[in-house]
Amino acid sequence: MSDKPEPEARPERVPAMQQLLDNPFLLLFIGITIPTVLYIVWGVMEIASIPVAP
Repeated sequence: MSDKPEPEARPERVPAMQQLLDNPFLLLFIGITIPTVLYIVWGVMEIASIPVAP
């Protein structure tokens, strides 16, 4: 038997990407926000590309 004290267990750091993927509400927010912003930008580009009527 060894008389050495056990080393203190440090809590393992959770990677940022795992924290993101473990949060369902954040995923829901991102899943709604990104497509909404992309469709708005796409719509603005489409409207801006329509030529002005003479």
